[in-house]
Amino acid sequence: MPIHRRVSHMARLPTQRNIRSWKAPVCAAAAVLCASVSAADAMLCSVRRTAAVRALLPAFPGGPAPAAPSSRLPFRPAFVAGGRRAAPSVLRMSSSAPPDGDRKAYDFASIEGKWQAYWDEHKTFRTPERDRSRPKKYVLDMFPYPSGAGLHVGHPEGYTASDIMCRYYRMKGYDVLHPMGWDSFGLPAEQYAIKTGTPPESTTKANIATFKRQLKSLGFSYDWERELATTDPDYVRWTQWIFLQLFKGGLAQQSEVAVNWCPALGTVLANEEIINGLSERGDHPVVRTPLRQWILKITKYADRLAAGLADLDWPSGTMASQKAWIGKSRGCNADFKVENSDEKISVFTTRPDTLMGVTYLTLAPEHPLVSSLTSPEQKEEVDAYVAATSSRSDLDRTSSKEKTGVFTGGYAVHPLSGARVPVWVGDYVLGSYGTGAVMAVPAHDVRDMEFATKFGLGVEWVVEPADGSEWDKEQGAFTAPGRSINSGEFDGLSTEEAKKTITDKLDADGAGGAVTTYKLRDWVFSRQRYWGEPIPIYFPVDFPEGVDPSSVDPKDPACEHTIRYDLSIPVDEADLPLRLPDMDDYQPGDDPAGCLARAIDWRYFSKDGKWFARETNTMPQWAGSCWYYLRFADNLNGDAAIGKDADADWLPVDL
Repeated sequence: MPIHRRVSHMARLPTQRNIRSWKAPVCAAAAVLCASVSAADAMLCSVRRTAAVRALLPAFPGGPAPAAPSSRLPFRPAFVAGGRRAAPSVLRMSSSAPPDGDRKAYDFASIEGKWQAYWDEHKTFRTPERDRSRPKKYVLDMFPYPSGAGLHVGHPEGYTASDIMCRYYRMKGYDVLHPMGWDSFGLPAEQYAIKTGTPPESTTKANIATFKRQLKSLGFSYDWERELATTDPDYVRWTQWIFLQLFKGGLAQQSEVAVNWCPALGTVLANEEIINGLSERGDHPVVRTPLRQWILKITKYADRLAAGLADLDWPSGTMASQKAWIGKSRGCNADFKVENSDEKISVFTTRPDTLMGVTYLTLAPEHPLVSSLTSPEQKEEVDAYVAATSSRSDLDRTSSKEKTGVFTGGYAVHPLSGARVPVWVGDYVLGSYGTGAVMAVPAHDVRDMEFATKFGLGVEWVVEPADGSEWDKEQGAFTAPGRSINSGEFDGLSTEEAKKTITDKLDADGAGGAVTTYKLRDWVFSRQRYWGEPIPIYFPVDFPEGVDPSSVDPKDPACEHTIRYDLSIPVDEADLPLRLPDMDDYQPGDDPAGCLARAIDWRYFSKDGKWFARETNTMPQWAGSCWYYLRFADNLNGDAAIGKDADADWLPVDL
């Protein structure tokens, strides 16, 4: 069995083991693929005349049976120290092995310690100064979150494979960049601080030291001179600098957004962090509520993201997920006037040809018209439904197969026929997507048919097969293109003709028109917690008319003042990084402004005779982990996040 297969086999153990149990097989791979001839020679001596892999694998519980050793390594290892290459050598191995009883135990404590110390002293795996006449490989491992539990079995599983490739590429004459660092901001450290009072910075540093010691004990060939952590002040400086560029370019803005607020954790959670209405960490209740948030305008790049998929050679499942995430749809809006009101309900549809088949509308529970549309008779039922839905994330709602809903008691008017259309509220409709309302055509939409069947709503057939054959209604909704029927002036038109004609009609009547929408939402970038990058923004503080700012102090609870969140001011780039204040109490509290709002000496400051207040939201953990691959290429640059030469030398990532 080839060495990479053996290591891969061992990496897929079903249970977590002590890190020491990994050392023998991983070091066996290191012996064969080692960049140091001397280290490999020492390894061979330690197992006498037996091939290193054959001698070491049986020491690993559950390892595969040893195969006959090769008499020669399949490639020529070259010694690498400090980025300089030595003459190649060939390692010969014995073509025969001693009986099992003659094997010596692998003394990993002395052998591995000796050569790992040698690698550290001689900087064996230092990234070489780039020579563009030679090929390069940038091999990037996903850097871990340094939890208190230390490495788990999944870390070395992936790291082993990439490390083998790094050693292979070095011996093939490539310049190799293989760095490691730490995704070290995050909620777990803050939760530990809440329970114990230990500052997150202290916990994180201790955890990093443990992770680094464990990774080094595995013999991976990382260039530790490239090490970085997202919590390093220098790294925070450049993360904040990137935010400021987005802010100055109009891509970072404030908005009131319906978010997943977890009072117990005191922060906003992403959809992926919620399971069945509870926080993934701690199983705390989560509610949907509007909050002032910073958002990144990633929707401005929706078309570029969609177009960029065409050039990617990705697995079909991944491509499908990306397309669904972007969710580009071309269709039209149709406006249904609310009965006995000046309000209207706008809906988006990709099938305007089915407009004449609408039998009901469904609003998202968070739609602003739900309350005013609800009749007194239905108020109690609707309010209870909306409250129950507020604890579920968008992801949870859209992935659920069960169709739920409640009739509001209100009606809207069809924009073309003038028919009376009942309005329902259902959690499968999202307020964050499209208009937060959908028109339901049960005859030609599977989901609408399921909902209509469950609640006994009407079904109007307005499309038939293009060949004029009769559709068997027992089969359910007819969703294919066809020919319009029961649609008045649009009868006989093909699906494409009807789409255009009805869209034009809505446009001419001022009741809608063509539009392109996306499922992609802007990125909510605020977190109401301590352990994250401070957002480098501050705001003016206003006082009642006639009050001299120099005579008052907003840090005094009795001081009446207003923070002008509508007047965002960026921190000067020369003053970065904006650091977190020292605190004794990390409890989130009930204030959505976050625990930093209680650090009043840090939050409020005076400048040029005026008072200001810092932003108390922090960035999400993903802020730092979005760009670490860039910084690895130029981690000591004090003048830029990444220099042009380093960018040209090492990017893009190769593996």
